[in-house]
Amino acid sequence: MTSTVHVAVYDTLSDWELGYVTAHINKPDWQKRPGRYRTATVGVTRDPVTTMGGLRITPELAVDEIDPADSAMLIMAGLEPSARAAAKPFVDLARRFLDAGKPVAAICGATLELAAGGLLDDRAHTSNAPEFLTFAPAYAGAEHYVDAPAVTDRGLITASGIHPADFARHIFAELDLYDEDTATAWYELYGERRPEAFFKLMAS
Repeated sequence: MTSTVHVAVYDTLSDWELGYVTAHINKPDWQKRPGRYRTATVGVTRDPVTTMGGLRITPELAVDEIDPADSAMLIMAGLEPSARAAAKPFVDLARRFLDAGKPVAAICGATLELAAGGLLDDRAHTSNAPEFLTFAPAYAGAEHYVDAPAVTDRGLITASGIHPADFARHIFAELDLYDEDTATAWYELYGERRPEAFFKLMAS
């Protein structure tokens, strides 16, 4: 049975922050259970959006069509400050996911939106910098901030925008996508940029 990983899309989406995630969730060759997951894009509506990189995406679903019970994870990338209002419906959706025991992953500007919604107040988390989250006046989770590329705490994954490979690594671990050897080789190649790890990855 295939489970769906829902990917939030909105205008000015930081598309490069999702490249490792979507490409490898949808690449079955190295996975422990090929075909276990697929991704589906979710917009505020089904109207097309334009990413920061100029890609035009037509969401497969609207946010009010998503039931966390039917999802494996919600993933949110960053966006331009001028477009922050577009992410707000996804903060409510993220809360529903976490309340239902379903994981949520947020990177870069998406962590700011979760901070504004109070979702980082009682979980270990990271972001672009501690000061970045102070742009969310309601943020009350500073004592739980961790200076790390990515952090997972009770189903909530957060990451800095300059660490998309670490973001992907935590997502893959939460989804149990790879066996241990493959996961290690994957990160050595993409996270540590060690060319020799390509052959380890192929062998795994």
